[in-house]
Amino acid sequence: MARKKAEQLNKKAEQLAPHTEDGADQFLTTNQGLRINDNQNSLKAGERGPSLLEDFILREKITHFDHERIPERIVHARGAGAYGYFQVYESLSDYTRAGFLTDPARRTPVFVRFSTVAGSRGSTDLARDVRGFAVKFYTEEGNYDLVGNNVPVFFIQDAMKFPDFVHAVKPEPHNEIPQAASAHDTFWDFISLAPESMHMIMWVMSDRAIPRSYRMMEGFGVHTFRLINAAGKGCFVKFHWKPLLGVHSVTWEEAQLISGKDPDFHRRDLWNAIESGNYPEYELGIQIVQEEDEHNFPFDLLDPTKIIPEEVVPVKRIGKMVLNRNPDNFFAETEQVAFHPGHLVPGIDFTNDPLLQGRLFSYLDTQLSRLGSPNFHEIPVNRAISPVHNNQRDGHMRQTINRGGTSYEPNTLGAGCPFQAGTADRGFSSYAEKIDAHKVRGRSSGFFDHFSQAALFYYSQSEAEKRHLINALCFELGKVTITDIRLRMLGLLSQVNKDLAAAVAEALGLAVPAQPEHPVNRIIPADGAPEQFQPHTVEQPVEKSEALSMANTIKDTVRSRQVAFLVADGVLSMEITEMKEALLRAGAQVELIAPHLGTVKASTGSGFEADESLLGAASVLFDAVYIPGGTDSTNTLQQHPEALRFVSEAYRHCKAIAVSGDGAAVLKAAGVPAAEAPGILLSGPPKAFITAIAQHRFWERER
Repeated sequence: MARKKAEQLNKKAEQLAPHTEDGADQFLTTNQGLRINDNQNSLKAGERGPSLLEDFILREKITHFDHERIPERIVHARGAGAYGYFQVYESLSDYTRAGFLTDPARRTPVFVRFSTVAGSRGSTDLARDVRGFAVKFYTEEGNYDLVGNNVPVFFIQDAMKFPDFVHAVKPEPHNEIPQAASAHDTFWDFISLAPESMHMIMWVMSDRAIPRSYRMMEGFGVHTFRLINAAGKGCFVKFHWKPLLGVHSVTWEEAQLISGKDPDFHRRDLWNAIESGNYPEYELGIQIVQEEDEHNFPFDLLDPTKIIPEEVVPVKRIGKMVLNRNPDNFFAETEQVAFHPGHLVPGIDFTNDPLLQGRLFSYLDTQLSRLGSPNFHEIPVNRAISPVHNNQRDGHMRQTINRGGTSYEPNTLGAGCPFQAGTADRGFSSYAEKIDAHKVRGRSSGFFDHFSQAALFYYSQSEAEKRHLINALCFELGKVTITDIRLRMLGLLSQVNKDLAAAVAEALGLAVPAQPEHPVNRIIPADGAPEQFQPHTVEQPVEKSEALSMANTIKDTVRSRQVAFLVADGVLSMEITEMKEALLRAGAQVELIAPHLGTVKASTGSGFEADESLLGAASVLFDAVYIPGGTDSTNTLQQHPEALRFVSEAYRHCKAIAVSGDGAAVLKAAGVPAAEAPGILLSGPPKAFITAIAQHRFWERER
């Protein structure tokens, strides 16, 4: 009897102990034990209305999420930053009253932070991941933050799901493995149950997720925003950043090798480019949709998993951003910069995008946790250049010394100051959007097409890009240990493209399901029978979009491209000099790689100083390779294993390779089939090599 009573007491104690929580066979609840009926949608004023502040479930969930990591960012922890300026080409006063977009004579200072999303601060730059592209404009009307990514869509449609998505992609909680990688069970379990993610998955499994450089990737505002002109007329807008060097990537094998050779590859590339005067440049583009055209698309403009194809609404390039100064201190500036999509200026406003609405709460809350004070705006990198006057006082690490005896408004003791601007032409006014709707947890019917744009992206890729995307899915799903997750993913992929699903299924040794499984987040019929899943698709306005393929990017410049010269004692000095001078004039960077550091003796003359040795360098860190002639030099390189590996890898990764004279023997020793191979130049003027480098890669060699 005593034993039974003790067991009962132990069981009761276990129920009270917080460390014994187990969600198996339990209802989902808030932290206060309240059962949750809908964990997929935030509370809105109508299906397409704004999210409501009274949504205590959303606020509790995101508040906990925002405070889970101290002090590094929960997402976008690893980053690099730079200062610069933005200048609009011509006034956009027809669309907005924002001063920095209406005065072509004005140069607006900016700070930009690029980042990876999933990894910690110590992870590699070359993870397969989304990249953050956040810009802080220090305007004369206050700071404006355009907080975007290098992908124009996102994994989820509603902020309610953001903590779940990040929990799924982060290292698994029981063993903290893997770091900065999505190739594991929890991520693909979540994705396989969230078909709204399929468009984003196409982007992340494509080469877009492994950029060559922060300077060679696009940026997007992701959401649909509003511009408002001086007359109060509004229009919808999508923001784009277009790099003037084009959009380029590395191969997945290169990404893995670079992670071992130089995990700071992107950080170093950005820093060195600015230090050398090769300033990164981007043009800001906008897609404008008038209010009366809001519903003229087969998708909902408020859906963050959708794009407006550029063939439907062209991107108008309105100005240029130049990054021309590196930070003085990484922590004080790059680490402490605080972005928030709620940092607006007059003439720019939000829409009711339910993911954006959640970000408006989450970003501010996160800064309070990460930077430890409501005074994070006083950190120098976050300070506005426009005057700041309000009645906020005190708080941890307050720096401003406020004069006067009043800290409230209205007042008479302080002559009413600081006073309200009062009118729309003097200060910020929220857009007067009419809303008449019921409070609901739901989504607009226009949100439920999860496959049409995923299919559009895949179909728009070049053959090489399709191969890479398929290989990425095979790699990622090959790391998944649960067969049911793989099968669910094959079912989703089959609704994007049958051939895509079949290719991935073959690599996984599985068959594509004849009937895709319905996601678990669904309404269960009263009799408990599984609901049959019918994919919801709509006809897209275009069948193929050239803007979605990197094959159609800029390929007319070698500015800042890194070219390796493989040399050894006895090299022909004239060939080095001629090629190097031509490349430098074109804006490329040259490094001499030799078997040893120090002086490399030329066949005539004093020789050259080696920049790196073959033991420290790697072809994956360069964009192209040149092997000058010289019998002694090429004989040495033919006998050097690292030299042969260097050449072999450059060939396998489809890079331009040029040789002069005896240099062809090195190609042969490395097993490179030089005869008529695309991108291999056995002779010819430097101009031909420069043209080849500008093409970025010769993917035909993969076949």
